[in-house]
Amino acid sequence: MPARHPRRAGTTLRLAIAVAVSVAVLATALMIPWGGSEPEAAPDPTVARTPEPPTAPVTPPKRYAYTCPAYSGIDSTNPVSNLYRDTFTWGTTPPYKVGDGKGNINWRVNPDKNPSWYMWLHSLRWLGKGIIAGGKGDRRALQRVSTIAHDWVTDNPYSWKSDAGAYESTMHRTNVLICLRQAVLSGLHVPRLPLEYAWLDKALLDHAWFLQKNYSGDWNHGTDESLALFGVGCTLGRSDLKKLAADRLTSAIKTSIDTQGSTNEQSTAYAQFNYSLWGRAINVLEQCGVDPGTTIKARRRELAKWLALATNSLGNLHQIGDSEVVRTAPVPGTVLEYAGTLGAQGIRPTQRVGIFDAGYIFGRTGWGETRPFTQESTYSIRFGPARKLHGHDDHTSITYTSHGRDILIDGGHAGYKVDDWRSWAKSEFSHNEMTVLSTATAHPVTKLTRSSLSDTSEFYELQDSLGAGIDRTRDVLVLKDPDLMVVLDRGTSASSEDYQTLWHLPEDQRVVVNGNSAVASRAGDRVKTTLLQIPFQQATTPIQVATGQNDPIQGWHYTTIDKRQPAPVVKFTRSGRSATILSVIAPTRSNAAVIYTTTQQGSRLLLNLKVDGVSTTVAISPNGTLERIK
Repeated sequence: MPARHPRRAGTTLRLAIAVAVSVAVLATALMIPWGGSEPEAAPDPTVARTPEPPTAPVTPPKRYAYTCPAYSGIDSTNPVSNLYRDTFTWGTTPPYKVGDGKGNINWRVNPDKNPSWYMWLHSLRWLGKGIIAGGKGDRRALQRVSTIAHDWVTDNPYSWKSDAGAYESTMHRTNVLICLRQAVLSGLHVPRLPLEYAWLDKALLDHAWFLQKNYSGDWNHGTDESLALFGVGCTLGRSDLKKLAADRLTSAIKTSIDTQGSTNEQSTAYAQFNYSLWGRAINVLEQCGVDPGTTIKARRRELAKWLALATNSLGNLHQIGDSEVVRTAPVPGTVLEYAGTLGAQGIRPTQRVGIFDAGYIFGRTGWGETRPFTQESTYSIRFGPARKLHGHDDHTSITYTSHGRDILIDGGHAGYKVDDWRSWAKSEFSHNEMTVLSTATAHPVTKLTRSSLSDTSEFYELQDSLGAGIDRTRDVLVLKDPDLMVVLDRGTSASSEDYQTLWHLPEDQRVVVNGNSAVASRAGDRVKTTLLQIPFQQATTPIQVATGQNDPIQGWHYTTIDKRQPAPVVKFTRSGRSATILSVIAPTRSNAAVIYTTTQQGSRLLLNLKVDGVSTTVAISPNGTLERIK
């Protein structure tokens, strides 16, 4: 089922481009005459014979090959010269000597107690440059990477499940061992593995057995595991392993990517990774003689549309879940080409707003039809199933770009080290939503209860429960010309609670508070953001701003897992058994005025806004309906 397309009011509505490597290895087969070992007698040349038609050329049987994947970029910081010193580099940790200089590695070392560093050490992907050099004939490099890989096999006998780093990296290490095997054959110019490398095939079978018994399930880990298992089957001629892996992939695609193109990862960056990963799955299956079928290709096409809609006006994916700030990959021949090139190439998409059952709303003022691509406004809103896999507690949260820059940002992705920083980055407090201080561990299911779309505005209502007796509702109205957002947050609770509506702003912004308004800007910039706290059914309280705060953690932005910068957070607060917080987020030119007045029209509050000389009126009903009436 495709994503719901926009209709008129009243309708509910540092990863790589897709891996498309195609390597075909053809070998001439030895043809044995059919019918026994005795050669036929030569024909008598004196006997007249009717000429026989020429024999059709015999097509040698196809020899299948498994495509060695790349090394996730880890090899780029681990040159061959470092491998000779047994030095490993990952992330922000300085190059670290992990061995004795002879290929004898201490596989238990972890200088920063970082689980990611440790996992990538055990992945062996840092040997990539040496494997590539060895495959081209560099015997010294081949010897060194073989020594290190053999040392891992010797020091980590089956089963290594009790070691989280070794366990988590099994799929990656399996691929590296396959790549190493291919490098041995090509680098030594031999048709079959020399006897001294017999340990390599045994290690591959051990890894295949581990992957059979420890399937992670239908998400990117499981997909990677199935591809690695298939690779062992393809490499060693084990049809049983190929079948098991292919069956898992055929089943997993239906969970990994739904019919609307949403993945189950709850992360935009991982959605793009899955697009690449399933592209590799198609290639791997085909290169080893297995038909991938139509489902994988169909689901990837829908995912491409999803990713295009998830692209903001800056050419990045909206930062959702465990996602760094990631550029959209401009995949040629798909709608991603237009989105990823900021409209410079490809065919312009026609869908402006997408509402996805998995819990995503992506919208934009346009695709660059009447103004430059980067000057459009784009937004995301989260709802849907409870948090899982790479998701955050971000339900009802909004991200927003306009006027060529970020306006509302996400707190970002703090990596996988279990500490207070990761806890904050995943929590509701690092997102643009109404929070309740007593429910820091809430993982609610959030429903989209209403939506209404028109040419110049979109309205959404979302509802959930943050805990026993604590309910919240968010109503969002997104306007075009002038581009702005009106957001109404309402909360009720059985006992008194501290409510905060949080607005996270980019790290280059400085905030000035004046009464019920907060203005964020960067010195010398031509754009500013005005945030208004409008009195509605409840008295307002003084606006608070937090930047770079450590206790409790607040006011930060992770652009990557190892780059954290102070970033201001504007807080509109209430205390009691209920809260009603009405916000306006208005991005404008730096010298533009933002003025508002309110009037009463029966039971409705009319919010009259004049933004950069353009007037508009929004009606706010007691039930939370937000409607643009001018």
